[in-house]
Amino acid sequence: MSKTILIVDDSKAMRLIVRRTLRQAGFGEFEVQEAANGVEALEAIGKAPPTLVISDWNMPEMSGIELLRELNARKIGVRFGFVTTEGTPDMRAMANEAGALFLIAKPFTPEQFDSALRPLLS
Repeated sequence: MSKTILIVDDSKAMRLIVRRTLRQAGFGEFEVQEAANGVEALEAIGKAPPTLVISDWNMPEMSGIELLRELNARKIGVRFGFVTTEGTPDMRAMANEAGALFLIAKPFTPEQFDSALRPLLS
């Protein structure tokens, strides 16, 4: 299995920040791919499932939670978590219920990435 992380966010700037934070947190050995929304991500995951998907919650076309639910419906098992501006208890519950492994609220630090991702990726 290739060591890839797919970053799904409609903001190109945020994708770059997540990419940089992954490097700072010590995940530089992973190939990083990007998708601008859930529809693009679903297509990419269908072709080659990544090691991990890091998704924003609110996006046009298909939101992060819709993407996760669609992956579940298609029985595509991929490690999945959120990096999002909102981390309300309701959202966390919804994310957990759908099978998300983490929800990191923006703004975030390399340390938060390390503690959330290290157990999943080592």
